[in-house]
Amino acid sequence: MAYEEISSRNPGQNILEIVRQALPGLRKSERKVANRVLEDPNRILNAALAEAAALSDVSEPTVIRFCVAIGCSGYQEFKLRLAHSLALGTTATHSVLSKNDSTAELVEKIFGYTMTSLDWARSHLDTQALGEAIALLSGARSIEFFGLGASGIVALDAQQKFPLFGVPCGAQADTHQQLMTASMMQAGDVAVIFSNTGHTIAMIEVAKVAKDGGAKVIAVSGSRSPLLDHCDVAILVETLDNTDIYTPTISRIAALVVVDILCSAVGLRRDAEHGKRFENMKQLLRNQRVNGPVKTS
Repeated sequence: MAYEEISSRNPGQNILEIVRQALPGLRKSERKVANRVLEDPNRILNAALAEAAALSDVSEPTVIRFCVAIGCSGYQEFKLRLAHSLALGTTATHSVLSKNDSTAELVEKIFGYTMTSLDWARSHLDTQALGEAIALLSGARSIEFFGLGASGIVALDAQQKFPLFGVPCGAQADTHQQLMTASMMQAGDVAVIFSNTGHTIAMIEVAKVAKDGGAKVIAVSGSRSPLLDHCDVAILVETLDNTDIYTPTISRIAALVVVDILCSAVGLRRDAEHGKRFENMKQLLRNQRVNGPVKTS
């Protein structure tokens, strides 16, 4: 379905969300306008057509074509819908980082963009999929976490929280070790695969191998992708990452939050005996701090 059809059928839908969804299918020149809108919608909202074209480094007709491509009759309708989206507080803003930014400006931009993107991810999370993943993890005999690059860091963080999961957990960093581990998984095991793009060949192969062996596969991805074709549960963690070289990796932060949700939910489902063992473990860690043992009532 064309994005102009989606927009016309859902006139109340957040226009910023429509722009973001339409981005991959737009012409190269139209993508310039879309990226500028997503980077600083407040600036575009207050810009005349000529200024919006200059800010996007395109012609005025290109701005009009962009508006039509996302389902608006023209620039004025687009601005009205943009104003509505901003008034609802569902902004997707991130002023472009500049070498001339002061430290205070960098703090404001990066914190602001991070919080906005996390709020976006939260509002788009499928709680039913999360519930299905929690059920699988709660009943797992063992759990293996997989990821490469930034997603590999998320996998290691998940493995580090293994006491909450209450079963043996692993996270291999080497691609050969990942395939070897996946090939040994079987019924009762759960593989959790982190891949923001969902297009990484090695992760798709791991999902196939683990699933073929009988393990359940959970994918945590930033978009609908080939990886999801080989999993039992898909958790989509949409963020507002853009292609600016200085943009912080919001997708990793959002995935780490999802890990906290999963491990906390599984830990809460464990029995009282597990809770007692977990508290004893936490006490041992507290006793290692320089202030000495901490007594609890």
